[in-house]
Amino acid sequence: FKSEVPSLKFCSDLLPWCPQCLSNEPLCLSQTNFSIQGLMGSLGGGGWSPESTDRSPWLQVDLQDRMEVTAVATQGRHGSTDWVSAYMLLYSDTGRVWKQYMLEDNRIVGNVNPDSVVHHKLSQSIRTRFLRFVPLEWSPSGRVGLRVAVYGCAYRSYVADFDGRSSLLYRFNQKSMSTVKDVISLRFKSRQAEGVLLHGEGQRGDYITLELHRGRLALHLNLGELQSSSARMVVTLGSLLDDLHWHSVLIERFNKQVNFTLDRHTQHFRTKGDGDSLEVDYELSFGGIPLPGKPGTFIRRNFHGCMENLYYNGVNVIDLAKRRKPQIYSVGNVTFSCSEPQLVAATFQSSSSSFLSLPAPAQILEGFSVRLQFRTWNPDGLLLSSPLISGQEPRYLILQISSGRLHLTHQTSAIWPFRLTGQRVNDGLWHSVSLNARGLQIIMTLDSEPASTIQLKSYLEPKDKHYFGGCPISQNDSSCLNPTMAFQGCIRLILVNNQPVDLLSVQQGHLGNYNQLQFDLCGIRDRCLHNFCEHGSRCSQTWSSFSCDCTGTGYSGATCHNSVYEASCEHYRLAGSTSGYFSVDPDGSGPLDPIQVYCNITGSKVWTVVRHNSSNAVRVRGSTLQKPHVGWFNYSASSEQLKALVSLSEHCEQRIAYHCRRSRLFNPWDGTPLSWWVDRRGEKRTYWGGFQPGVQQCSCGLEENCADMNYFCNCDADRNDTGVLSYKEHLPVHEIVVGDTYRLGSEAMYVVGPLQCSGDKFLWNAVSFYQAASYLQFPALQVELSLDVSFYFKTASPSGVFVENMGIQDFIRIELSSPSAVTFSFNVGDGPVVLTVKSPVPLNDRQWHWVRAERNVKEACLQVDQLPLRIIETPPDGHLRLQLGSQLFVGGIATRQRGFLGCIRAFNVKGVNFDLEERAKVTPGVSSGCAGHCSSSAGLCHNRGKCIEKSSGYMCDCTNSAYGGPSCTEEVSMSFERGASVTYIFQEPFSVIQNRLAAVLSVPSQYSKTRDNMALSFQTAQSPAMLLTVNTLRQQYVAIILARNGSLQIWYQLHKEKRPDVFIPILSSLADGRLHRVHIQREGKDVFVQVLYFNTYMKHKYTLSYDAAFNSMKSLTLGKVTAHAGSKGFIGCFSSVQYNHVAPLKAALLNRGSSLVSIRGHLLESNCGALADLSTSVSRLDHGEEVGKDNEHHEDDSQPDSAVIGGLFYHLSLLHCFIRNSQ
Repeated sequence: FKSEVPSLKFCSDLLPWCPQCLSNEPLCLSQTNFSIQGLMGSLGGGGWSPESTDRSPWLQVDLQDRMEVTAVATQGRHGSTDWVSAYMLLYSDTGRVWKQYMLEDNRIVGNVNPDSVVHHKLSQSIRTRFLRFVPLEWSPSGRVGLRVAVYGCAYRSYVADFDGRSSLLYRFNQKSMSTVKDVISLRFKSRQAEGVLLHGEGQRGDYITLELHRGRLALHLNLGELQSSSARMVVTLGSLLDDLHWHSVLIERFNKQVNFTLDRHTQHFRTKGDGDSLEVDYELSFGGIPLPGKPGTFIRRNFHGCMENLYYNGVNVIDLAKRRKPQIYSVGNVTFSCSEPQLVAATFQSSSSSFLSLPAPAQILEGFSVRLQFRTWNPDGLLLSSPLISGQEPRYLILQISSGRLHLTHQTSAIWPFRLTGQRVNDGLWHSVSLNARGLQIIMTLDSEPASTIQLKSYLEPKDKHYFGGCPISQNDSSCLNPTMAFQGCIRLILVNNQPVDLLSVQQGHLGNYNQLQFDLCGIRDRCLHNFCEHGSRCSQTWSSFSCDCTGTGYSGATCHNSVYEASCEHYRLAGSTSGYFSVDPDGSGPLDPIQVYCNITGSKVWTVVRHNSSNAVRVRGSTLQKPHVGWFNYSASSEQLKALVSLSEHCEQRIAYHCRRSRLFNPWDGTPLSWWVDRRGEKRTYWGGFQPGVQQCSCGLEENCADMNYFCNCDADRNDTGVLSYKEHLPVHEIVVGDTYRLGSEAMYVVGPLQCSGDKFLWNAVSFYQAASYLQFPALQVELSLDVSFYFKTASPSGVFVENMGIQDFIRIELSSPSAVTFSFNVGDGPVVLTVKSPVPLNDRQWHWVRAERNVKEACLQVDQLPLRIIETPPDGHLRLQLGSQLFVGGIATRQRGFLGCIRAFNVKGVNFDLEERAKVTPGVSSGCAGHCSSSAGLCHNRGKCIEKSSGYMCDCTNSAYGGPSCTEEVSMSFERGASVTYIFQEPFSVIQNRLAAVLSVPSQYSKTRDNMALSFQTAQSPAMLLTVNTLRQQYVAIILARNGSLQIWYQLHKEKRPDVFIPILSSLADGRLHRVHIQREGKDVFVQVLYFNTYMKHKYTLSYDAAFNSMKSLTLGKVTAHAGSKGFIGCFSSVQYNHVAPLKAALLNRGSSLVSIRGHLLESNCGALADLSTSVSRLDHGEEVGKDNEHHEDDSQPDSAVIGGLFYHLSLLHCFIRNSQ
């Protein structure tokens, strides 16, 4: 529903105004020639130009009364080369306390010559009396020149002023008022961040409260009794609403449905309680709650500010109060004109160069005092630096914000902090701080906190100046000191020695000095208000930017847009994973959360298994059609998640077994269903097998093998039915309804299996472009705030456009710009931006390559295969919205030039898969599919092997696999004799680093990871033994060892100054001559371990003490680390060793003599891995179950071996200590 709102369609009259030119001088009508009326497309003759000495010129106009302004127009100065090409528009009711009319880039486009008229229609009207035009850019061949016109209409207002101790009571004619529908509208401007605007309540538990809390507007609404106090509901909108500017509120309610609107931003919600009507007793109060302590009271402070046009269900409350009607009772002093506080704020714009210097007034007796109010988002910044008179070294009194808290310092040669307050002050709210120096004491007060008293050793005598916000950059002497950043934020109400500072005099050059300040305006913005952080991530901000915390969301990136999980089990199989529990994200960066599934990866077939809560057989007796048995199935995913998973899959099925005794599925006389199941959409289904939903049969009926051919289901003949449901659009099963177990001896039992899906129908959805002028066409992308495009391509052409979508000015384009470069270019309104990823090898090699481009409000990035990610940040106050209007072109552009020749597959935009094959069927020059063996999903190459097309067939490149053979399935094993080891040296790909240590310490390495994946099989009868170690140049390491008693230990040292984490997944001895397999995966702080022990996989999940990346990878070693005399090291066999993309055993076999591989001792190629049956291996654990305990250090077990590892990597002598303690 939606209530009627006034239309501004006809509010476009040319408004008369009086000119004011108040840059830094008084009224200057004599210097300016203005036109009031616009005639013949011109704004008249003459125009305005400021004095050349004016530091910050602006033109101010007075509309004589508050008006509804809907548009403005500008023109250059007549007969000159002067015009304004960009300007900022401010507005105010009083000519003080200005507010900026906000656009994405904070500027309005103006003129390009002195004669043309440029109109700008406001995206939303503003009600104001004064307008101020602030030139930002002007004629390059002239100066600032401006003529203006303002359009709108008259605005009628009913105003009430509340002084913080008053309220209006609207009393009903009867004891209570019960309404099913309510419409409440008002406008307010507040002096405080707290205060009640509206309150009403009833005896049965109904209440409605509208209040300001910490500068936000909160609506509390309940209908009837609540089950518990925790069920109370509050909806919050807006931020920084104590800005002394008008804000519009509209509350619309019908039954439980509510629309809550603040300044045209609407929140829709459903209220709580057991009723549909709002029952309020006696009265509604506006501006406060006159009687404290009522139930439902949420805040006790009354509203301090003005309200206008206050309507309750069509009743003009302020008009009634002004006319002193008996329905309205006034509490305290309510007046009917809005008093305007003369508060002048200054905005400190720069964190490096903003400052305000003021002369110190006459000193008060034995000390001085400073008081001010400030608001900011920044955790650090200087508020006050006062140089003090001293005999020798310069001294200062410094008040600063440090880590979000106030820090007062008496500065001598070294910084000595006197006091650090506990309250955080970088929350965007106004805070008041005062310093009073009297004798040998300083008293500091923050807001309403208790005063802090500081004892001094000597008197403080300030010099002739005080510096606020920062210090002059060009200051060569010691008159100002700033130990931190300059303050970015707003300051007002400055008093020095109890004398108020006139900031307008500072602006006009009559008092003090300043730099990078805006006066009479607080330019603070809440950059987290319209939260651009996605998928439930947390937003935090500074004055000029915001950041997103993706912890625990399953997403990554600047706005937490990218899923860290694969889209399907098929993707995990292609990455070389084996069966296990995984999180999959079928819609990628879309709104749905990841799903935990079991991936059953067997050969070339992959099944995705989603289980439910009722896997056991359910026995049913005594059910009828009138009172049937209903069994519900709750899955580990929502209906929307399941729909996405099923839609992505090529095939889905669910097995149902129905065992019956005198329990029929259908009435034998008329075929009426006696039992049925309910699909995911909540619809009733009566077929019990197959994929033909219109057929009311079981599997035996479809296969014509029922026990009694007179029936289509065995249960109708007192036999059992088993069927597989395979019509995807109906799966999974959500309910089973049984209605025929009421007869004597009647009984039924059913079992519903998990949902099982196979295939990924979009992963191999491919098309071939064989004409340069061909392309696929789709509707324009709706990706204003965030966009990601991903796909695979292969080609032999040197260039071609993959994707293009154009707007009037905005565009995106992804192309192969040269044989070895992919380019992502776009324009959001700030000019074209180009990102290019260059490959060291050609990309037109007829092999599949992966591309992913992303643009969001924080950054743009481009990834090609595993090449380094290319990132560019967006301007902090640039355009946010990407506006695309024309069609999306895939494989070419509208002009049919620079078309792509080759194949594209798996095309995805913001988690939505595009069916390229279907569109290709009706597009000339494009065919479905892509020729070649590797384009199928048959899984020709396994275990990370890469399929490579050949002229007559294919081959598997097993370089990045720990396996070998034609399909990368053969174990690679080596026997280690005493003293043998293999060390693999990590090399930066695609570059040659001359000074490795210096480069690693200065440039972030490509191998910086918070995720790693390692696996190895080993066979030994000796302990202790070093199995595998990985270390970095920054003294981080991970080590897998066998302790003295043969138990397996895993050591993680991610921070050289902290203790390593030690996990012991197997306490029994693994030095038993058997082949054991260990698989370890780390994702952030989570470590998943599984160990094959007596043909059973033992699963554990651990949590590291801290999260860190492996930076600057150095080496991986199998066996002993150093050549220590008498050391046994590792004696036995290793097989199929893999660390991420590295297979060290294969590297040792294939690259003997290479600088990347160092071999010590005697190694022999072996077949120990091939002799063992590892077919039951799984690669990932159930992330939801914790078999082991988090952060399990096992102090008693690991202590004897602490000398083995602890400190070894720290001093780069790991095995030396290990062996010494092992002998």
